[in-house]
Amino acid sequence: MNSPTLVRRAALAGTAAVAAVAMGAGPALAHHCFIPMYSLNGPASPNWFVFSAEQGAQLEVEYITECDAARDAGYAALEDAGLPVGIKVFEKMTIGDPKAKGRMNPNGANGKGLEYFGAGSELPGQIVDTYIAAAESVDCG
Repeated sequence: MNSPTLVRRAALAGTAAVAAVAMGAGPALAHHCFIPMYSLNGPASPNWFVFSAEQGAQLEVEYITECDAARDAGYAALEDAGLPVGIKVFEKMTIGDPKAKGRMNPNGANGKGLEYFGAGSELPGQIVDTYIAAAESVDCG
């Protein structure tokens, strides 16, 4: 295997590991914050990692969406429940506490605006659970 292939594989593995932690392991990212996304069509930024509900389900519990109808059902269920379709994780520092002094926004787990894993936000888990429940209800046979 050539060197560029090894580098690409290592980078992909690192990105996948960050994504898996971001969607489900709140305590591991206690110092990170995220923004709920109600559309996956927003502008991209090199400072934020974007994870869709489908990616979160795959990375967190290895759930693979079997067909387009299941994917559509998952996202429709999120919309019907008023839940985001993904999250953007700010990886460099915690907004509002850039020097890591332990400050926390008192509204950091209320499901609105800037959220903090360390504040106990349950939103990422709710997104993944809702997506999977609806996607699994579809017969992709």
